[in-house]
Amino acid sequence: MEYAIEMRNIIQRFSSKEVLKGIDLKIHSGEIFGLLGPSGAGKTTLIKILTGQLLPSAGSVVILGKSTEDPGRNYRKMGMMMDNLGLYERLSCYDNLKLFARIYKVSGKKVDEVLSRVGLYEDRKCPVLKLSRGMKGRLCLARAVMNEPELLFLDEPANGLDPATSTQIHELIQDERKRGATVFLTTHNMEEADKLCDHIALLDEGRIVEYGEPEEIRRKYNHQNKLQIRLCNGKYIELPSNRTAAEAVKEYLEAEMVETIHSTEPSLETVFLELTGRRFE
Repeated sequence: MEYAIEMRNIIQRFSSKEVLKGIDLKIHSGEIFGLLGPSGAGKTTLIKILTGQLLPSAGSVVILGKSTEDPGRNYRKMGMMMDNLGLYERLSCYDNLKLFARIYKVSGKKVDEVLSRVGLYEDRKCPVLKLSRGMKGRLCLARAVMNEPELLFLDEPANGLDPATSTQIHELIQDERKRGATVFLTTHNMEEADKLCDHIALLDEGRIVEYGEPEEIRRKYNHQNKLQIRLCNGKYIELPSNRTAAEAVKEYLEAEMVETIHSTEPSLETVFLELTGRRFE
């Protein structure tokens, strides 16, 4: 299957407000796709449509070869980690997963396995209400991957987490892609998307304003196209990033004068600012 998700002209209205304004996207099977946008851009609304929690006002969605309106759609092929968590606070980590193992018809042995993967095996008897935010996030991810889904939806999976916990979650996401899953990730963290995603779409006020590989997008908007060289004496040199600078760079390197070399390639946040005229917040 070439595409895990196909969206055609998705429009979503709430009363008189149009939240999504004609979304056309195709997500390749087996990739990590990132939907980036600030709060209120429409990310969570779109993911609710894709996961069957919300019917679009207009447009069509095909997931894993089946329309979202098809009664034969198999939700057991999907895993979801939403921002509202949906955990049972009074139950232990183990009992939370055991409950979902029964729903998914997954072996009980899988519970211990996924708790170990997310680093919660030693805390398996701890009630959810006593867990930190980061631990709850890891438990939600464990629940989402327990049935080895073909398609994994992650809504802001590392939002508000410390760097160490975020790194753990990123490693788990990459492991899921290696297993063969398609990962649909929503985030407002540009660095996270740049690190993880094969393709991204920038969403602003309900519209896709750019789509492509993160590096490809940054190159596309690299208007300066220069090299910045910091010499060992602390001096900065700026040169055009083309063959005319080759001899000068060679001379600096041969003289062992170079401390660092960087391109002026913009960040995804800079690209978003150029496209929309506002910062990514």
